[in-house]
Amino acid sequence: MKISQIVRELERIAPPAYAESWDNVGLLVGDADRRCERMLLCIDLTEAVLAEAKRLKARLVMAYHPILFKPVGRITPAATPVVFEAVRSGIGIYSVHTAYDSALGGANDVLADALGMGMGEARRPLQPRCQSGAYKIVVYAPPADLPPIQAAAFATGAGAIGEVGNYTECGFGAEGVGTFFGSAAANPTVGRVGRREAVAEVRWETVCPRGRLAAVLAAVTEAHSYEEPAIDVFEMTDAPVGVGLGRVGAMAKPASLKAMLDRVRKVCGVRGLQLAGPARRTVRSLAVGCGSCGGMYRDAIAAGADLYVTGELRHHDALAAAAAGLTVVCVGHSNSERLTLKAMAKRLTKAMAKLEVKLARADKDPFNIV
Repeated sequence: MKISQIVRELERIAPPAYAESWDNVGLLVGDADRRCERMLLCIDLTEAVLAEAKRLKARLVMAYHPILFKPVGRITPAATPVVFEAVRSGIGIYSVHTAYDSALGGANDVLADALGMGMGEARRPLQPRCQSGAYKIVVYAPPADLPPIQAAAFATGAGAIGEVGNYTECGFGAEGVGTFFGSAAANPTVGRVGRREAVAEVRWETVCPRGRLAAVLAAVTEAHSYEEPAIDVFEMTDAPVGVGLGRVGAMAKPASLKAMLDRVRKVCGVRGLQLAGPARRTVRSLAVGCGSCGGMYRDAIAAGADLYVTGELRHHDALAAAAAGLTVVCVGHSNSERLTLKAMAKRLTKAMAKLEVKLARADKDPFNIV
């Protein structure tokens, strides 16, 4: 298969639109048309992991953390050694990062499941995903104009709803009466100048992707018979249910803090934990935030969580969390994320039986407990 096929599946699992604005997800290095029979999964693409990928003849590495965050001025062995070697070796690099953090069934759901958080509507994101989405375009036109206006809008990219390709040419129309008063300089399509006119019109609306707005507006205006078409544009907000950073919900079965700490050590594969806040309690409500989500302790408090498990937490945030009565456990940044690689491997293998998916053995947290 081609890397482009794997990219489509990764984008289905972790839609790039769910990534934070500062993040850099997607295919960062490589040729999407290159064939790939084996891929490697890791948290951080280090020189050791890249060497492992070369030994295994993996043509694609899914590195959870982006190898490129900001624009680089040069790709050389000295400036960007791992990227340079990946390019030279023909190995693609893909990152899911915060897109997978926010996605349903992503990193935070995997951690929540492993720690015993219940399923259902009670589970929700600590910070729901809410962003500017597409546009709604509303056009007022005489009934005879509607077919060419619809054809022009759909041909330039408007009218798609839901997953790509599921529903297209979507719109809604309602009949009404439009009024206008044309001056002597006007050239109305219907009616006369110098008096108020009332004409039968259709109010028709459709949706439009952000990147196609200018093209759709130009096409609709061209297809309209009026000298001055009435067209409204409304920005829509995208807030998919259950999508966002972190998770909070009731435990499937309440547990003592001691039992929860043992479970965290086992699930995250660590010997030591950082603990802030009350050290003796029954955990009935759990919150999790993979990676550097310590700052979301405020959201955990607002949600009424007893315990918040995250990757890392700043000193003064730990003090504030403890003062508010929240127990926080830090397992280390990548330790909170590593569990999800196995889940990702299972999903990719199920979706693409011909693809061999391996977990990098050389991928390790940079910190050791000594």
